[in-house]
Amino acid sequence: MTYETADKAAQFILGKTALRPKVAIVLGSGLGAFADEIPDAVRIPFSDIPDFPKSTAEGHAGNLVIGKIDGVPVAVMQGRVHFYEGYTMDSVIFPTRVLGRMGVKGLILTNAGGGISSKLEQGCLVVLNDHINLLGTNPLIGPNDPRYGLRFFDMTYAYDRQYREWAMAEGKRLHINIHEGVYLAVTGPSYETPAEIRAFRTLGADVVGMSTVPEVIAARHMDMKVLAISCVTNLAAGCSAEPLDHKEVLEVGQRVRVQFVGLLKSLIPKIAADVA
Repeated sequence: MTYETADKAAQFILGKTALRPKVAIVLGSGLGAFADEIPDAVRIPFSDIPDFPKSTAEGHAGNLVIGKIDGVPVAVMQGRVHFYEGYTMDSVIFPTRVLGRMGVKGLILTNAGGGISSKLEQGCLVVLNDHINLLGTNPLIGPNDPRYGLRFFDMTYAYDRQYREWAMAEGKRLHINIHEGVYLAVTGPSYETPAEIRAFRTLGADVVGMSTVPEVIAARHMDMKVLAISCVTNLAAGCSAEPLDHKEVLEVGQRVRVQFVGLLKSLIPKIAADVA
């Protein structure tokens, strides 16, 4: 996808609304209900947006929702696409690039993850402070378009420190079971084996999942600030006696909906003020 392709998609979206959001949120598996809280919103199916990839994963509605939360204009993606769906990495990060061309400066990413660390419980939230990329590739491999960003760029603080502090403070204020941790990304779609989880724990991972990392890399390439939060919808393989099931992922996402919505609503004004 070219810079011009992303710009075309961005202009299509902006033509549907008078709002110009600086903050965007990507909602992972079972977490899409947050977008239903936005009154008088414009809802655009991914399939209507030029060149936008269409989500095929269960629990991903596949809509871009634009509206206001507490007076703050936001763009909310109900779902995303994944590498395991057969998309190229270029397609996986295309929505992130489109959001950037729309003028978004602060990106909140959410996902459903498997808990590796013994301190994590099903239903808790994890504010990501770093990641380990085991996808086997990087979404920026290939020619670099300098209009997006530098060929080589720093990832030391890929997850914004101030945003993480805000998220932890607000989570505690709202009495949410919230932690900080490292996210490890794999391709999926099969869940990990117990031996793999033991290896990931040794590497320093707290949560494992099949998304988020490509979007973070693309966002930081464009100098967007990032906050990412995992909802631990299941304990990873070998951490419990129960087999892993995607239905459980969706059910737990629904169960923590109220807490998750409350946390996001408390953070959006802060992030919007920061990127204004």
